[in-house]
Amino acid sequence: MNIWRGRHTFMAPFHRGFGAMGGMVDVSGKPDVPRRAVASGELVLQRHTIEAIRAGTIEKGEVLESAKVAALHAAKRVSDALPYTHPIPITATTPRLEVKDDRLVVTVEVKATYKTGVEMEALYACAVALLTAWDMVKKHEKDEGGQYPFARIQNIRVLEKEKG
Repeated sequence: MNIWRGRHTFMAPFHRGFGAMGGMVDVSGKPDVPRRAVASGELVLQRHTIEAIRAGTIEKGEVLESAKVAALHAAKRVSDALPYTHPIPITATTPRLEVKDDRLVVTVEVKATYKTGVEMEALYACAVALLTAWDMVKKHEKDEGGQYPFARIQNIRVLEKEKG
């Protein structure tokens, strides 16, 4: 159901009713404490694509370095993409990429001293790094019909989360 509010129209959820849309959690009463999270994920690719990454012959450029830069940018922009997250003053982001025989493994560690955790920053940075790598190699992964029968992003998850 569309709801008109002055100059703005938004969608109200049917099952919760008007005014039950929620919002950001109030963390103003929480103390700032050291936070750390590590997330990981994989991009499964064909062997010839992995060989092209290792050889540095991907037309769009250096896949591993580009994915690392994308992770750094993404970790700092989570609250722009995920509306219920808080803008967090990140103190460190460390993306690592490992090339295996049939996949790229991305691991991202994020640190901050703040009132709320950084697991969404680590997950988002990991996902954006994987998407960046896919975008750079997609030419090599398409079949004759333009589909991606082999490439897939999988196993994105939080490996570690620390507070204090």
